[in-house]
Amino acid sequence: MPTDVPEPQAVCDPISRSAIFMVATIKAGPESASTVCALCADVAGLVRAVGTRAPAANLSCVCGFSSDGWDTLFGAPRPANLHPFREFGEGQRRAIGTPGDLLLHIRADHMDLCFELAAQLMERLGSAVSVVDEVHGFRYFDLRDMVGFVDGTENPRGREAVDFTLISDQDPAFAGGSYVMVQKYLHDMAGWDSLSVEAQERIIGRKKLSDVELAEGVKPSSSHSSLTTIEKDGQEVKILRHNMAFGRPGAGEFGTYFIGYASSPEPIEQMLENMFVGRPPGNYDRLLDYSRAITGGLFFVPSASMLEELADRDPQPSTNESAATG
Repeated sequence: MPTDVPEPQAVCDPISRSAIFMVATIKAGPESASTVCALCADVAGLVRAVGTRAPAANLSCVCGFSSDGWDTLFGAPRPANLHPFREFGEGQRRAIGTPGDLLLHIRADHMDLCFELAAQLMERLGSAVSVVDEVHGFRYFDLRDMVGFVDGTENPRGREAVDFTLISDQDPAFAGGSYVMVQKYLHDMAGWDSLSVEAQERIIGRKKLSDVELAEGVKPSSSHSSLTTIEKDGQEVKILRHNMAFGRPGAGEFGTYFIGYASSPEPIEQMLENMFVGRPPGNYDRLLDYSRAITGGLFFVPSASMLEELADRDPQPSTNESAATG
């Protein structure tokens, strides 16, 4: 990372064994906004305080703000590409947007650390927010998702991860920041498990056991891996996924929490359009015949230094036109 780019939040940290994802709305009124802003300066200290109990467990917390949340708390100036979640698809196959002003992505190799940090954060926020979604995720065997395939194989690593996830010259005022999109998927495991392994592999585009990508002559253009491969000017554009499995077997709930970081929402939105609408239209991701998105949100993640500075920011009215869903 260039020395002139502010220190980012823990966007590029390695995938952990456990995670808690919390999405909350901010209650109306200046007191609620003030409480949330004050937390911005305290998050790093809380992570350190809880994390010192088990330093090797790599506790971290990423804080993000939606378009409405940013306007409520901070106003102008605002990140250039921040806008409400864009919905795609129709009928039963839809990427839907759901309420949420604040995202907390808490990670560690031990769930007890994630739980303790979440409790501390919620104590600080108190009645200023309403949690609208909370998911406790876990690493499923060797980084597999609930449908049994390895998740995040094409994640960028090292310097490449920084280049694809962190903002630099394209929006200098928000350098070191990132965009993050989240979706909660529920799977029809009975339907999925009724398929042969070969049929599952054609839907995903990879071998189930080895994770090797199917040959181009074999892999359907409607496969998940085909439709989520994005190119611009002849170069592949990648995102950084930190997906986690979650579920309640007693309730028949089996899911994947998708969370993708990028320096712009554009590649993630293109992936969703390809999946839910199709490339070309109608050639949609057949995984969606067995997986249903029930939440969706887009958030901006300021750099670590900006997050602390935002605690003292005097919000100015925003006139940004990108707030329209379009």
